Amino acid sequence: MKPLYLTLLLFTLLTGCVAAPPTTSSSEMPTDDVSLVPSADTRVVALSSIAADIIHRLDSTKLVGIPGSQLLNQNEALQDLPRVSEGRTQPNLETVVALEPTLVVGATGFHDQALTSLESMGVETLSTELDSWQSLEDLTRTLATAIGADPDPLLQQYQQCLPAQPAAAEADTLVLVSRQPLLSPNKDSWAGDLLTQFGATNLVAEFQGQSPIAGYVTLSPEKVLETNPEVLILVDIQGSEVDEFQSEPFWQDLNAVQNEQVHILDYYGFVNAGSIDSITQACEQLTQIYETN
Repeated sequence: MKPLYLTLLLFTLLTGCVAAPPTTSSSEMPTDDVSLVPSADTRVVALSSIAADIIHRLDSTKLVGIPGSQLLNQNEALQDLPRVSEGRTQPNLETVVALEPTLVVGATGFHDQALTSLESMGVETLSTELDSWQSLEDLTRTLATAIGADPDPLLQQYQQCLPAQPAAAEADTLVLVSRQPLLSPNKDSWAGDLLTQFGATNLVAEFQGQSPIAGYVTLSPEKVLETNPEVLILVDIQGSEVDEFQSEPFWQDLNAVQNEQVHILDYYGFVNAGSIDSITQACEQLTQIYETN
């Protein structure tokens, strides 16, 4: 896979499927705005898979349109809902408007233009951005307020995914999301925050750089070797080959490789929140990693 193509793919995936858009971040999303007062005829179109999943679990009767996502397509309960987009394409605005939504929820950096167009048509929109566990909880509360649902059962389910307390022995950890370029999440990303929740020491947590993807830094092979992690996590992204990391000159010299502490996590759940089930799976994998370190 060519470096430029992979960078663009990651940028699209990281911004397009996580959260949403033009006005406020999830940590600032209003919970008492008059526009979020629910009514009996509340109709929500979700443009991201995680928003669709949350709304469906809060109150499935309020969800009238969802994105065409492989994660949602696996859920039989969502099979009959109209799809307003497919894959990483922009939503079809005609399809969205035809559903007569009272609220459209989109994702920052990916649905900005669509949400702006819908706003100009008089459709209420909500922008979200998932870059931490707190932002997931904030989004859930905000969506619950918007549709008149109780968020507590879902919030309690979230807490069951996390360890009662972070691991006592913090394992020096490096995550590599891609090989060309070598991208790693810092503390300002969903993946970086998950590591914190599990007591891991993210070796690039404080790093900043010129990566086009917010929350991610570009590393040189020399810097990877310099960090020399105890635990190395590789991310399985469709279209990439994680085995190719083994051809890097630093590979055999890493402590994690020598001690067989190399782990592969799925893109959905760990890098892109994706859905509640994928988040749960990522948490289960992280629990297994850090219970043994």
